[in-house]
Amino acid sequence: MTLTIHSLAAWEILDSRGRPTIAVQSTLSDGSTATAQVPSGASTGVHEALELRDADPQRYRGKGVRKAVSHVEGEIAAALQGCPAEAVDEALIALDGTPNKSRLGANALLGVSCATARALAQSRGIPLWQHLAAGRAARMPVPMINIFSGGHHAGHNIEFQDFLALPVRFDTYSEALAAVVDIHTKARELAEARGYHLTGVADEGGWGPALKSNEEALEILTRAVEPYGGRVAIALDVASSHFYQDGLYHLKTEGRTLNAGGMIDLLDQWTRRYPVISIEDGLAEDDWNHWPLLTARLGERAQLIGDDFFTTNPQRVRRGIAEKAANAVLVKMNQIGTLAETFEVIDLARSAGWRAVISARSGETEDSFLADLAIASGMGQIKVGSITRSERLAKYNRLLEIEKQHQLEYRFP
Repeated sequence: MTLTIHSLAAWEILDSRGRPTIAVQSTLSDGSTATAQVPSGASTGVHEALELRDADPQRYRGKGVRKAVSHVEGEIAAALQGCPAEAVDEALIALDGTPNKSRLGANALLGVSCATARALAQSRGIPLWQHLAAGRAARMPVPMINIFSGGHHAGHNIEFQDFLALPVRFDTYSEALAAVVDIHTKARELAEARGYHLTGVADEGGWGPALKSNEEALEILTRAVEPYGGRVAIALDVASSHFYQDGLYHLKTEGRTLNAGGMIDLLDQWTRRYPVISIEDGLAEDDWNHWPLLTARLGERAQLIGDDFFTTNPQRVRRGIAEKAANAVLVKMNQIGTLAETFEVIDLARSAGWRAVISARSGETEDSFLADLAIASGMGQIKVGSITRSERLAKYNRLLEIEKQHQLEYRFP
């Protein structure tokens, strides 16, 4: 029996920053019903699919998503009623008809896509990750965990957005997670020993002290991971587009600017002086001329990830592969708007011998969908944020549950 869409419902909820986002419920022809909640980004790339907002200044300062809700319950529900559930993503893409999901909204489309996938898993009586894997070799992901934050995530205290711990040499996910919880605490102690008073956490749960420089965050984090003797490495999310202007990278907190060559030199030095093995968005999102130079210089010893650079867009990833402009891609579902296109990017990366990191957004929800997606991808890495705040812990705890219930490989790719 072919399962079809019976009905769709949607409503506004709040994300982890207290801004509206959308929840969608999908009911199938056999009565299976499931809900998915859609995340939202703050540090967004210009090439991302459009997150539809109401732009009504009298309500949530223009951030409401009633338009997206009405699209789900109106045009989308009408068009998809009776549609085979397995073909929902293709139907959504065709229905919207725009390259960036700007007509109906990527948030509306993604909610329908994820809720329907979860309903299909429920109908089949299998875990969500198993349904999503669709024949891919599923495995536990190594978590890339935020320790210090800057940029848009922490009031621009420093320019680089995230300094993360990457537990690369552990036998199990649970052991790796325990190590990073210890490192998160140790990093705070080291920062306070330098006179920084931490009264809270940044958007993704990392510490956000007003450090003297970007490198100071790296110095402190290096000290925090040292007791693990090489079992924990460091990852950087530079998010360089957000301090790039007129061909230069402006490190205002340090009182200096760098051209692309200077940024490459800086990152090169850091990979030699510190245990940095992963760099995300080391150059600006449209600096196609210099990304291949960065990759040629550092690609043998670091994974060079495109986030704003690729925006989970198959066309941009194909160009990146052809031009050898990186060697890894950050995968964010809501940058593209459907699970089908998300998996297209994952499979492109795999075919090219690239790595892929399944990532949350700074505006997250309690939905643990991303944990199952990371396992299903088989790519072996997940980036959720830090180990504080329930919207992050929902994903980490879901991974602990799956590790307990299923014998899946845990290994850094």
